[in-house]
Amino acid sequence: MKQSLYSPRRKRFNWQIFVMAMAGVLFLFVFAYIPMAGIVIGFKDMDYSLNIMKDLYTKPFVGLNNFIKFVQDAQFRTVMTNTLALGLLELVFTFPLPVFFALMLNEIRNNRYRKVVQTSTIFPYFISWVVYGGIVNIFLSTDSGFVNNMLMDLHLIDNPIPFMSKSEYFYTVVIVSSAIKGMGWGAVIYIAAIAGVDQQIYEAAGIDGANRWQMAFHVTLPCILPTITVQLLLALSGILNSGFDRIYMLQNPLNLIRSEVLDTYIYKVGISQRRYSFVTAVGVFRSVISVVLLSTGNLLSKKLSGNGLF
Repeated sequence: MKQSLYSPRRKRFNWQIFVMAMAGVLFLFVFAYIPMAGIVIGFKDMDYSLNIMKDLYTKPFVGLNNFIKFVQDAQFRTVMTNTLALGLLELVFTFPLPVFFALMLNEIRNNRYRKVVQTSTIFPYFISWVVYGGIVNIFLSTDSGFVNNMLMDLHLIDNPIPFMSKSEYFYTVVIVSSAIKGMGWGAVIYIAAIAGVDQQIYEAAGIDGANRWQMAFHVTLPCILPTITVQLLLALSGILNSGFDRIYMLQNPLNLIRSEVLDTYIYKVGISQRRYSFVTAVGVFRSVISVVLLSTGNLLSKKLSGNGLF
């Protein structure tokens, strides 16, 4: 029999969990939804404004003029090429690493050794890019840099390689350094998903004669596929978000042709030069593309695999 809403056996309202959940909702509302009102700046002539709150009501609408200025800007092609190139390279090379690392970590039977490996790989994530970027610059330096010294000691090169001063090395430096920094932390969510796999499936696979590698790729991987799909869709929607801090720390005038991305462009052209309407338009442009990528990816994912975000 269906319980009445006023039945004494009905589960009591858990106000503690409700307060915790509402704190997260309030955070999103204050820092994510309220600032969206500022999108109107991208459709107004508020560049070089001294009183943003006043000009928000007094300045005239200019339609899509700020968006047209961005598309017609001399740096548009370079900025978009670099942003898309880095985003796609990360999607191809960096995204799969935490998945395979979690699979390999799950195969370690020595708990103490597994904890040491997991802790040591997670640790770099908690180092800020200001510090981590400095370490990368030191390691790749042509003057007594660790990487160049090691390659020369192994007689793989005769002269130091200018990793940070040659633009053609920038993509590789960013991808490799980001993979090292984020691989351990990225694997945490997949390790949690693996922990939820029913052990009876492994027992059945073992009875059928499957070895550990076959179990990893034919049992574990399919079971965590929904989690991988969600992470992939989120990564796809953020393909235009290169990360200002890491790019800015590795950027210099010598590699600018490959290192100028949307994040650094917004900072230099929009914020430093006080072109508020222009930089808002660039941000809206990026957000619209991200929504389109997320929606398209989610639609394809649901049709192909049945899994999606919504």
